[in-house]
Amino acid sequence: MASLKAFNTITELYQFLTEEYGRTVDKYLLNYKVNDKYTGISYTKLKEETELLAFGLASLGLKRREKIALVSENRPEWVYTDMASHILGAINVPIYPSLTSATIEFMLNNSESKGIVVSTKFQLNKVLKIRNKCKYLKFIIIINEKDFDPSIKDLHTFKQIQEMGLDYKMSNQNFINESMNLVNEDDVCTIIYTSGTTGEPKGVLLTHKNIMSNVMSALEAFPITDEDVFLSFLPLCHIFERMAGYYCAFAAGASVYYAESIEKVAANLMEVKPTLMTAVPRLFERIHSRIIKNVESQSEKKQKIFYWAMEVGKEFASAKKTGKIPLALTIKYKIARKLVLNKLLERMGGKIKFFISGGAALPREMGEFFEAAGLIIIEGYGLTESSPVLAANRVDDYKFGTVGKPLANVEIKIAPDGEILARGPNIMQGFYKNKKDTAAMLKDGWLYTGDIGVFDADGFLMITDRKKNLFKTSAGKYIAPTHIESTFLASKYIDQFILIGDRRMFLSALIVPDFEAIKEYADANNISYTDEKNLVKNHEIYKLLENDMTKFQKKLANYERVRKFVLLEKPFTIDSGEITPSMKLKRKVVESNYNELIERMYEGM
Repeated sequence: MASLKAFNTITELYQFLTEEYGRTVDKYLLNYKVNDKYTGISYTKLKEETELLAFGLASLGLKRREKIALVSENRPEWVYTDMASHILGAINVPIYPSLTSATIEFMLNNSESKGIVVSTKFQLNKVLKIRNKCKYLKFIIIINEKDFDPSIKDLHTFKQIQEMGLDYKMSNQNFINESMNLVNEDDVCTIIYTSGTTGEPKGVLLTHKNIMSNVMSALEAFPITDEDVFLSFLPLCHIFERMAGYYCAFAAGASVYYAESIEKVAANLMEVKPTLMTAVPRLFERIHSRIIKNVESQSEKKQKIFYWAMEVGKEFASAKKTGKIPLALTIKYKIARKLVLNKLLERMGGKIKFFISGGAALPREMGEFFEAAGLIIIEGYGLTESSPVLAANRVDDYKFGTVGKPLANVEIKIAPDGEILARGPNIMQGFYKNKKDTAAMLKDGWLYTGDIGVFDADGFLMITDRKKNLFKTSAGKYIAPTHIESTFLASKYIDQFILIGDRRMFLSALIVPDFEAIKEYADANNISYTDEKNLVKNHEIYKLLENDMTKFQKKLANYERVRKFVLLEKPFTIDSGEITPSMKLKRKVVESNYNELIERMYEGM
């Protein structure tokens, strides 16, 4: 189903929802947890909260085209701030709550942000630490009132700004409408900083047209309706969740529930019973791992029933695509559903129509596993620089191992060297104050994605790797690490995996085990250990991983196989600088941090 209406700007979407659509429906637009219970926010409430904030920001002197930053977890105030900035014609700068003070300092200065909205004292302290170095910053607004400190200069609570807005409204009654009328589809509405796997983050300039054209084409591609319920847990500061789980949901008239945290997604699924959810492959890998662990803890008879049911589910899914389902298979499938498959669906709340996966490659095995259980994962592909979706599988036209076909208003071609190039109304204006990188990525009207890919015979796009990730062994073989890493991440004993081998004689790896899984194995096999450091040095645990990897190695060419590996005692983290907020590995940082261990694997070669 398409959008409720064609929207050219985010302010048009806001106006339609709060002044027309919201008056005709009896339901909540947003839902969030208050005192352990979901509380709803109506369209009228959205209008009141947002416009008072907009009036308040105007009274602070925030003007059209000026920037305001936002560092907060997913919550209603994120939406109020976002929409208020659009009403004013200002440019918002969303920042990951996980980022350090130093990175926030760079973003505030680079964007020339006049103000910043923070959620908690923790986020406030990060800003206060670098405040004197932020020459453009005039005010700070804190959402949590209990974290307010009146002794801090130019600090206001969210409610105080809204109260100031009430006063400002009294003498500027027509301000909101006049301000919204000035908003144009070609106006830059946000600067989103890329994670920066190499070098400093780059500020991606996106217009209303960039984002809303992507919303409109996504709603043509996916059957999303006003009856749908979204569960939102990916960060709203990431363009994927912002476009798909926020603007798309709003434009379709759907309801959105905010998950309490990543750790509570499983519980929230059962409470909310969503019909749709955007997610990243790691979520499905974790769910799969938990299911398999649970199955393997049960009797041999129950295990056999589970694997039989999953095999029947695979056969049924395959037959369904051909349109010819034998009667005997239909009967077996009904039994499989009753015994096993329905229970898996209930774990997801029981009402999921499909998942939308992005951010990283979805292993084919994950897609096939959930499909067999009756849960379809629709994988898409895009970049922050493309607002973000370029291509996607469809509910009635999908192929695992691919990222689907281009959206209707997006053109994709493959360059002679294999790089994916794209153009369309969703492509960014460039990087803020960075002509060099803009010129390198935008050439002759095309976006040079930096990804390597190919179209298959049916027109489905397959991503093979990042251009920068490709490396060559000393034997002259080109290696695409992402494909190999995804293969090993299917192991229930592996949590994180990074391939090493550039200009080396053979491939090796740094592995962070799934500590929960290997502790269970150790306990079941009477392997003594004191802590995780002790556990990863245990020879039996090393052999366990080695044997498990041997099974996965069979899928790889000889030159792609890992000959040596090291188990690490702690995971790669954002704080250590080894992964980005969007969970992408910073290869150079990891290789630098573990250089000594890596060199040891190649000693004597």
